[in-house]
Amino acid sequence: MLKRITISVVATFSLLAGLHAQAATWVEKSDEHAQVVLDVLAKLSPEGAGSLGVDGLDAEISDLGPGIYERSLAMTQEVVDELRRRSAKEADAKVKQDLGILIKALDDNIKSSELNREFLLPYFNINQTVFFGIRGIIDPQNDRERYPAAIERIEKYAGITEGFTPFTELAKDRTRERFDVEGLVGPYKGEVEQDLERAETMITGIEQVLADTDLQGWEESYETLALQLRDYNEWVRAEILPRAREDYRLPPALYEDALRNWGVDASPLDLIEQATKGYMDIRNEMEALAPQVAEKMGYDTTDYREVIALLKENGAIDGDKLLDHYNAVLRDIEEIIVREKLISLPDRDAGIRIASAAETAAQPAPHLQPPRLIGNTGEYPFFVIPQLTQNEDGSWQQTDDTYEAGAWTLTAHEARPGHEMQFSSIVESGVSITRAVFAFNSVNVEGWGLYAEAIVRPYLPLEGQMISLQYRLMRAGRMFLDPMLNLGMITPEEAKNLIMADMAIGESWAQNEVERYTYRMPGQATAYYYGYNKMQSLRAQTELKLRDKFNQQAFHDFILDQGMLPPHILKEAVMTEFVPSQSD
Repeated sequence: MLKRITISVVATFSLLAGLHAQAATWVEKSDEHAQVVLDVLAKLSPEGAGSLGVDGLDAEISDLGPGIYERSLAMTQEVVDELRRRSAKEADAKVKQDLGILIKALDDNIKSSELNREFLLPYFNINQTVFFGIRGIIDPQNDRERYPAAIERIEKYAGITEGFTPFTELAKDRTRERFDVEGLVGPYKGEVEQDLERAETMITGIEQVLADTDLQGWEESYETLALQLRDYNEWVRAEILPRAREDYRLPPALYEDALRNWGVDASPLDLIEQATKGYMDIRNEMEALAPQVAEKMGYDTTDYREVIALLKENGAIDGDKLLDHYNAVLRDIEEIIVREKLISLPDRDAGIRIASAAETAAQPAPHLQPPRLIGNTGEYPFFVIPQLTQNEDGSWQQTDDTYEAGAWTLTAHEARPGHEMQFSSIVESGVSITRAVFAFNSVNVEGWGLYAEAIVRPYLPLEGQMISLQYRLMRAGRMFLDPMLNLGMITPEEAKNLIMADMAIGESWAQNEVERYTYRMPGQATAYYYGYNKMQSLRAQTELKLRDKFNQQAFHDFILDQGMLPPHILKEAVMTEFVPSQSD
């Protein structure tokens, strides 16, 4: 239960920020209602609740005890019933709206949990869960006083603490008890094999996180836990792999549920029709721009695929220079934002860092690392760049994220004016917990990220504009390839070949894309272009309402001040609050 909410706050693509200390009255009222949901989350997944900033949970671990499904279902339904009673009595429009968001989030989680229970054999990637459970406490932005709780958490994971059973044994039990249930399908074989391949990096990553601190006395507890994790991996190899399914596709009801949970309110076939049309339009723009880029760079080709390949080859950035380069690009983009009056910049620097090896294994794509949400005391998000591997000859292995022309769009998406500003705005504007957390979905988050790329693109150098279009082409491709794969309309090999040949994406990124669509996060990748289209439509309708009174800086500031609202609620806020305020 609360699976989607927990994933949203603890995974790589989680994506939240903190609250301002001063809240308006309606926010305080709304937060009182959100607290009852946080109380349930704290009991079921203290790691997730703690990452949001709920105090006193650093030493606690998730509940995998007997009857967890029934208990979590009952707890969640009780909260839903209570919130409905409160909503019936609530007069404040904004608070009532937030109550509706909370109720929908919990209802969606109940439905998802019931579907998973009906169709899927439980499977747990315990190595990754434990790694992030420790990494969430030992973080440079956290007070050093919190670090010792990581040892307590390890001892509970390991069953050393009195009254606790080893976490790995609980996970085995929750899976074993469903072995004989007829009709359940196991996890996708490729997912399990990849988890096992990366498991040792997670285990040694826990040790590295601890060793990089001044904590004492953790070694013996860690060794006990590491042995248990390795034993669990052998159990997975022996018991789960033989039960794993060869077909990556989810049962249709689960795929449609996944789309809804990511915020996509369209059928798979509708997504395919919308995205393929957009894909062709974007590709036409790239074909028109390629000759201009080639002329500027001195390339003897006008094919956009070959132009992109040359940009990657000639603009490669070494791993030890990545951080400096991205910080320099960020400063250039900030100058564009100020000069063109795109959005109001905060008076502080955005954070960028290079990921550890374990973080890179868990999340090989660039992403935003959020700070805690509740009780935030000045922590802000970090744009995290995966670590590059250095070859024996001293050269650096390259990716689609490590060349000069590509750094522009990636920085605009993950840093400014994209996710970093989106989440930081919540820290500074003081929206309700509900609008910062429980309204969250990939459509409203990633839609803004792709929209942020679009508003910066006209002011980038030509080569940066080309890669911005390439990234948009990929997002449109995601919105038709994900459903096509899950409907069996295309094979993974065909999808990968299209990504590499037509979108000019490298083999490693293309492989990650196919894994993402098929078993890592089915449905999620459709949210980027879907959310972008929603944002573009909202802007167009707002401009039509205001005409010469439209101010894009004011519009963008207003959007960010609303928190993580889904598109239909955001549109209502723009039309009933922003438009009238600009019309006077």
